[in-house]
Amino acid sequence: MTLNPLLDRWRLTSLAACAGLLAVAHGFQTFGGLAPCELCLKQREVYWVTAALALGGMIVVRLPAGARLRQATCWILALGFAAETALAAYHAGVEWKFWPGPASCTGAAVNGVTAADLARLLNGGGAKPPACDQAAWVFGGLSMAGWNAIAALTLVVLSVAAALRERGKAA
Repeated sequence: MTLNPLLDRWRLTSLAACAGLLAVAHGFQTFGGLAPCELCLKQREVYWVTAALALGGMIVVRLPAGARLRQATCWILALGFAAETALAAYHAGVEWKFWPGPASCTGAAVNGVTAADLARLLNGGGAKPPACDQAAWVFGGLSMAGWNAIAALTLVVLSVAAALRERGKAA
């Protein structure tokens, strides 16, 4: 199977990929009961921004001068997916205890009140907020953050391929 049809419509493909990955994350939350931690939510934010960039790119390339910006939009999407890859890899490293996560995601106290205290107050009991350093779901030895890092890295590679394909068309 050739990737050319996907690369030729890379902005649309990127938008669909962002939407799909966000839908999976929301599905795990809604139907799987897995509450997202702070780093999970930040990863979603990056996908939302990248989706907006993809949509903006779809509009820009249809403007009168847009043809010469086709390659640039692919490079911009590559940067968005690279940011997602870095954040997801960082999160996976926190889960594997390679490095510490943010204090706000481990239940540390802020002004003497911990996240667990707030959760107990809001939920009327002992509900524990999700911690960034504990994988909520693992498949094939990788957590959701690990799988997200692989997915985002794949999207980086495809964005670069789309940008190089656009360069080849312009020549």
